[in-house]
Amino acid sequence: MSHEQINQPGLVLTPGPEGWWDSERVSSPHVLHCPDGTWKMWYYGRDASFDRQINLPTGRCGLAISTDGVRWQRVQGPLTMGAVFEPHPDPNRFDSAHVGVSNVHFHNNLYWMWYFGGDGRFVDLGKFKAKGLNMRPGCAISRDGMNWVRLESIYQGAFLDLGKAGEFDALFCAWPQVLPDDDGTWKLYYHTLNPDKGFLVGLAVSTDGLRWEKVGQILGPGESGSFDERGIGTRNVLKINGQYVMFYEGVNNSGYHSIGLAISEDGIHWQKDKGEQPGGPVFSHAEKGSGRWDARAIGTPCVVPMNDGSFRMYYIGANEGGYDELSSRHQIGLAVSAGANFRQWHRWEEKE
Repeated sequence: MSHEQINQPGLVLTPGPEGWWDSERVSSPHVLHCPDGTWKMWYYGRDASFDRQINLPTGRCGLAISTDGVRWQRVQGPLTMGAVFEPHPDPNRFDSAHVGVSNVHFHNNLYWMWYFGGDGRFVDLGKFKAKGLNMRPGCAISRDGMNWVRLESIYQGAFLDLGKAGEFDALFCAWPQVLPDDDGTWKLYYHTLNPDKGFLVGLAVSTDGLRWEKVGQILGPGESGSFDERGIGTRNVLKINGQYVMFYEGVNNSGYHSIGLAISEDGIHWQKDKGEQPGGPVFSHAEKGSGRWDARAIGTPCVVPMNDGSFRMYYIGANEGGYDELSSRHQIGLAVSAGANFRQWHRWEEKE
């Protein structure tokens, strides 16, 4: 443990050394406690040479391993600067400019990675043009978690297309998370940004996990003054005691991010669950002005059930002082639930 980490409760993975694919930033951890007892974490990030016109935290994806889920070791992958997954070389594909992992399952002795990506086109947003923003979801499989083969679908390789003009998800359908359900069907949760309404969550369903049908928007911004007033972004849905439980990233009006909770009986109709922290989250960014590594944002929750009935939440933290996506420092953290109570969290090594 470095001295820096001891003073920074929760922090478990920082950007990589010079010459690595993730030397500028690490983001969005997806953690599995594997059958052989090891821990694997896939995450996305970038180095300083990655296309600066794509003002997003995505770029390439990599892998870290651990014996305890706390101390992590980077694995040198077979692709650029040690990555295990990167943009596709075919410029006609949906994921030719940047990619990000957003969900990994181990199923039938294979790792299934749900990811998203964008191509090199510019999107006109009125005030400015943004590159790579028309993002769509894709899927890849692997035997070892390092060497991945993409599955092809019909929208330039992607599994869902953007909504039509005027629909809530016309800008992007990104950060997919797929939940295999007890009845053999599948649910794919994703989010989008609507210029008028903020960040919104959508749902698609499938009988085979490959052909998807959109259900539509299922969650949106909270009331005025709430922690999710500008909407809901990344999320992790899991079944806990027969209920669907969604941990989600909400954005407030000052651009600070925290984690909230929603509950559902069917995975389609959701009720937000007000947390005890100011504005309603269950796990909040560190205090403003504290100088802490996660004082501006906590997001991309990945919740792992433990054998003792408690939960771990791996998350991305961002510090204050950044004026846009690429100027704040992203790092990966870990929080632990208060026993089986997933409404209360504290950072790893933080005094409760």
